[in-house]
Amino acid sequence: MLNIKMLKPYYVKEDKRFIRVVLAYQYFSLFIDNELYQFIPMESREIIIDRNRQRVHNVFDIFVFQRGKKMVYVSVSDLLQLPEFIKHLHTIVSPYYEEGIEISQQSSKEVKEIIRELEKNNLRRLIDKAIDQNDEDAFRLLTEKWNNMYT
Repeated sequence: MLNIKMLKPYYVKEDKRFIRVVLAYQYFSLFIDNELYQFIPMESREIIIDRNRQRVHNVFDIFVFQRGKKMVYVSVSDLLQLPEFIKHLHTIVSPYYEEGIEISQQSSKEVKEIIRELEKNNLRRLIDKAIDQNDEDAFRLLTEKWNNMYT
């Protein structure tokens, strides 16, 4: 299970088409299975956002995280499955949108739909986890929540 401990840009670089969130060792860390891993800039070191589409451009890039001698490779698309990652990223890049790009009503609807899908996927994972752990109480609570939200 992935959780964001810290996500701060080393710096943000922008041009007409992209916003580049450049990352460095001290500024990005994850909890992976309750163990803290630090970002190391071995493969990719930036998140590229397309200003026009307001989407992450480099979803197939891989970030490397290290704990001691253990290294874990995490794709940007995996990170985008984490609502907290999206929130951190939005906080970082939103000032750069405000300078010249307003979020259209259509984009706002798309963002809400993406968040709804992420919440739905997260609830599915929690239900699966409750089944795997034979936790009947959690399973009942989560399936009741599912029924209230999606049926």
